[in-house]
Amino acid sequence: MNELISQIAQRTGIGEDKARQAAETAISFLKTKLPGVGNQLDSLLQGGGIGEKTGGMAEKVKDGLGGVFGKKTA
Repeated sequence: MNELISQIAQRTGIGEDKARQAAETAISFLKTKLPGVGNQLDSLLQGGGIGEKTGGMAEKVKDGLGGVFGKKTA
């Protein structure tokens, strides 16, 4: 999560508090639009690995988030 907040702050020029609010808003939005991936998203944001148990869903979410913020992940 801290990496996401840092990226938002750096790319937009807003302060960390506002970047945290933006990240939390975006994550909440994504969880409502991508039902069933909330746990994987939380794990990724906490620095968790991408396990095979997720069936590649976490990797797709990570790639999608990177695209949303203008960063390719692989």
